Amino acid sequence: MKCPYCDEIDTKVIDSRPTEEGKAIRRRRECPKCGKRFTTYEKVEETLFMVVKRDGSRAAFDRNKILTSIMKACEKRPVTYAQMEAVVDEIERNLNNRMEKEITTEIIGESVMESLMNLDQVAYVRFASVYRDFKDVGTFVAEVEKLLDNKK
Repeated sequence: MKCPYCDEIDTKVIDSRPTEEGKAIRRRRECPKCGKRFTTYEKVEETLFMVVKRDGSRAAFDRNKILTSIMKACEKRPVTYAQMEAVVDEIERNLNNRMEKEITTEIIGESVMESLMNLDQVAYVRFASVYRDFKDVGTFVAEVEKLLDNKK
């Protein structure tokens, strides 16, 4: 690793520690030429994929969009931020495991709804009402009835 201070190519690793729950390694390095220390991080490069929207346009996957929508659905519900982050982590992991370069918004939306159904049913209905674009109360009631039927 090249020294950011003097551009020496050969630097020495002094300490290595796992970070981000074992998903990365933090390395403390020292330059033998100038003696300065610096920190580097090593992570697995995640496969990036494109999201195909309903209108056919494409955009880079952005986990923050999923997190934001889950946060809105869970507003004033007994769901912690850590639980919401865990849901987004699981959704992202499942999407990456598909090994596809393009994933539709329908697949992502259904994944979010499935996760929310297990996390908080009120948040699920809130998300579904926006995602499925409920037009009237009847559609809303039908979705709640599906939830109740699943409980039996």
